Amino acid sequence: MPLARRFPSRLPRGLARAWWKLALVLLGLAAAVQTGSAQGVVIYRCTDASGALTIQNDTPCPKGSKQDRRVMEAAPSSPTPPFVAPMAAPRPIAPAAPARAPAPVAPPPEPEPAPAPERTIVDSDRLPPPWLYECRTFDDDSYLSENGNPPPRCVTLTTTGLSGMIESTNTSACEMKTDRCQRVPDGALCEAWRKRLREAQSTLRFGVTENRERDLAEVARMTRITQESTCGY
Repeated sequence: MPLARRFPSRLPRGLARAWWKLALVLLGLAAAVQTGSAQGVVIYRCTDASGALTIQNDTPCPKGSKQDRRVMEAAPSSPTPPFVAPMAAPRPIAPAAPARAPAPVAPPPEPEPAPAPERTIVDSDRLPPPWLYECRTFDDDSYLSENGNPPPRCVTLTTTGLSGMIESTNTSACEMKTDRCQRVPDGALCEAWRKRLREAQSTLRFGVTENRERDLAEVARMTRITQESTCGY
């Protein structure tokens, strides 16, 4: 739609020039808004014979007028969106290596039997240790026991032939033997208990035991007897 503006002809030259520049800008903006086109807008500056100034767009000056033609470029309707680089696909995560099973750890060695903790006992409260018996077997071996009447034992007999050689047969014969025991005197009783305790500790530490818990309890009992009886003076 053509747009024209008429200005008075008797303005000073400097002011007329400023009006001219301002009019060009306003007309260019108005034309860009009205048309919405990306093409340029043509502005005509017309001066008639009387010197009157007219500014109009897209319409040439009438005949007999001095014409000054200007082209105003319209601003783009919308800015070009910036280029966005595509995101790279995430790299696959390598599966973690399976954890290795810990190396088997050797069990710690069994601790040596610790002596029973000592208790403070008044000497007047101490009692004599239990009786002990020194027993001898049929083959003249000796041992200490708290039982003075051990049960008989069946001792295997060796069979010999007419030639005097030992014969091996599928059957076995034994003879019942009873160990002979006598009571340990009171003066030697404490030393006998200490000897019996040492033998039990040595068997537990270096020997083969069928019931370790039972043997540990027995060593602890003997330790209390030697420490809490009259042997512990």
